Amino acid sequence: MQLFYHPDIQPLSLLVTFSREESRHLVKVLRKKRGDQIYITDGRGNLYLAEIINDSDKKCEVQVLNSEKRPDQKGYRLHVAIAPTKNNDRLEWFLEKSTEIGIDEITPILCDHSERKKINHLRCEKVVLAAMKQSLKYFLPKLNPLQSFDTLISQVQTESKLIAHCAEADKHDLSAIIKEKNDILVLIGPEGDFSPREIEKAAKAGFENLDLGQTRLRTETAGVVVCSNISFMKEFL
Repeated sequence: MQLFYHPDIQPLSLLVTFSREESRHLVKVLRKKRGDQIYITDGRGNLYLAEIINDSDKKCEVQVLNSEKRPDQKGYRLHVAIAPTKNNDRLEWFLEKSTEIGIDEITPILCDHSERKKINHLRCEKVVLAAMKQSLKYFLPKLNPLQSFDTLISQVQTESKLIAHCAEADKHDLSAIIKEKNDILVLIGPEGDFSPREIEKAAKAGFENLDLGQTRLRTETAGVVVCSNISFMKEFL
């Protein structure tokens, strides 16, 4: 099964026209032609079956045959706020793998020790979208613009708020925190870790210190570990 994406398709849609980029991918790369049936998602949990009626590589059009709602079976909402890595490939790796595992929201954060101050938001969106389609998921994670650490923690209202850092502190294991929590935010710091100021400010804002084990992890690895562990624990605990 191949999955395609159209942000504006609706359950009552009859005809849909793909963007130039997606049209070229369908017709030129995948050799789809008039009469072929394809699956489309809107990234909001709906799956559509459609038939190609115009196989133009600039303006591919399809007729929607039916649609069905695919409920989110995770039973929880996971938001990871992560400092962009100095090596941009590592950030993109995190975006890809966290999407495959099942994440709902991602916020790149600018911290006191951040080495990367800017990201290519459009490219990051494309990585997330490609990972959603490749892993046959029907919910597109929300990718927020880069924002400061202070802005994020001053605005967030989440049931369970966690911060992962390497400093000495009383820390809690994931399984003890998330067992009864269905709305989770985890902060992952930059290569130089969160600053003492940030750790203190997070504590005052109600964040609990998170223990990810004895091994010191790279930023992107810590993000994937959080996603995979929460996914596993929520399924089996």
